[in-house]
Amino acid sequence: MNKAELVDKVAEATGMPKKDVEEVLGGVINAVVAAVKADDKVALPGFGSFTKSHRAARQGRNPQTGATIEIAASNGVKFSAAAGFKSAVN
Repeated sequence: MNKAELVDKVAEATGMPKKDVEEVLGGVINAVVAAVKADDKVALPGFGSFTKSHRAARQGRNPQTGATIEIAASNGVKFSAAAGFKSAVN
């Protein structure tokens, strides 16, 4: 499901106009990104939580040449599904 399909489903379920649903969804996504970027944990009960994770610098190998390369430190995002979400999927 892509963003447009999600907007369609939410608009259908709530009776809201698609334009309004798209604005709200965009606002939610922007708020989650800003919070995680600021090292805040975003917890959505019944759905899951988003947290920022840090990967340290490390050495890797170029698979074509076998040469050792340095991989820079970086940040990522971890999502942990809530128990209710996990049980609904299983």
